[in-house]
Amino acid sequence: MQEKYPSGLMPSARDLLLLEWTRCLVPGRTAPKSSIPGGIQDAIERSINSTTLTYRYVLPTQVLAKAVNPDLDCRSVQAGSGLEGAFDARSLCHDVIVEFDRTNHSVLGGSKEPYLNNPLRIPSISGENRKAQKNKDGFDDLCVVLEYVQQNRGEATVVLREILNAIRRRLDAVSIVYPVPNRVSLKQVQAIMHEFLRDRTGGKRLQIITVALFRCIGSRFNLFHRIVAGKVNASDASTGNVADLECLDDMGNVVMGVEVKDRQLTLRQIEDKLPGVRSKGVRELLFLVQGGIFPDDTGQVDDLIEREFTTGQNLYVLEFQRFVESCLALLGETGRRGFLIEVGIELDRQREDISHRRKWKDLLTRL
Repeated sequence: MQEKYPSGLMPSARDLLLLEWTRCLVPGRTAPKSSIPGGIQDAIERSINSTTLTYRYVLPTQVLAKAVNPDLDCRSVQAGSGLEGAFDARSLCHDVIVEFDRTNHSVLGGSKEPYLNNPLRIPSISGENRKAQKNKDGFDDLCVVLEYVQQNRGEATVVLREILNAIRRRLDAVSIVYPVPNRVSLKQVQAIMHEFLRDRTGGKRLQIITVALFRCIGSRFNLFHRIVAGKVNASDASTGNVADLECLDDMGNVVMGVEVKDRQLTLRQIEDKLPGVRSKGVRELLFLVQGGIFPDDTGQVDDLIEREFTTGQNLYVLEFQRFVESCLALLGETGRRGFLIEVGIELDRQREDISHRRKWKDLLTRL
């Protein structure tokens, strides 16, 4: 039976990764011309910037293992893969690469358990597992590089350096400065928000905007001491939050819960939310909705709001764009500029993917 990972692999892997990464970050350093074939270099670059988040973690994990212990098979994902030199790559990734990612601005994407995602629920990174992948071209890139390393074991450290150079280039792109102008009109802010929210992102961008806005409202009007936001698509039960956003007073009490919906609101969604809100004694619950209330539920939602009011529960359903417009007008010119700054801060705080951060930067650049 193979070990979870060979004795000594973890500390040696950390040491080697730190050594090579430190060299890679030397100011003014120009990477030497690589001896690796051009096709392998291209596949490395594509993998580190893959649209499949999980794939970005594979090469640094697998090749680092090979560089530390040449007897390991760098194509192995699971210790039980059947390959000679098999090992548990997931443990190495979680204990070393995820930590590396976290300390470097989540350059690879901020995943906490990349090897638990569907693409890597396979015993090895090899051709026979290609059919289980949605991103087959991306998987082919991984296979090509790892096959090269496996057949050229003496090149593992050289390939690792090439991988780290690719990560460094990605880090340069990830480190974004948001060019907020000195003044901005209400119309300008509305325009870039509309463009920012145009893409479907599963509610991520909508929540970022909302968190930034409520932080500005709380600060400007002294309504809230702190805003706590959960991860998009995470259940309230898993986060312990009563809503997508919790607005807290200076004693840590939730004075308002805010639910953000990027689609029409249904009666069932409101009803499902109420028990948790009541159990925590939160009297104010606001639904910010893009698209309004589902037409067939409008009358029932109105009736529910009236009934809940008599019990001391205040429910509000507001159209997102109109609410934001009113708030930005009240915030004034200084407050609007602060809002634009806060959106960038929240994008970085949530460690959102580079695509969202670049989009915000590009929109600000046009102002």
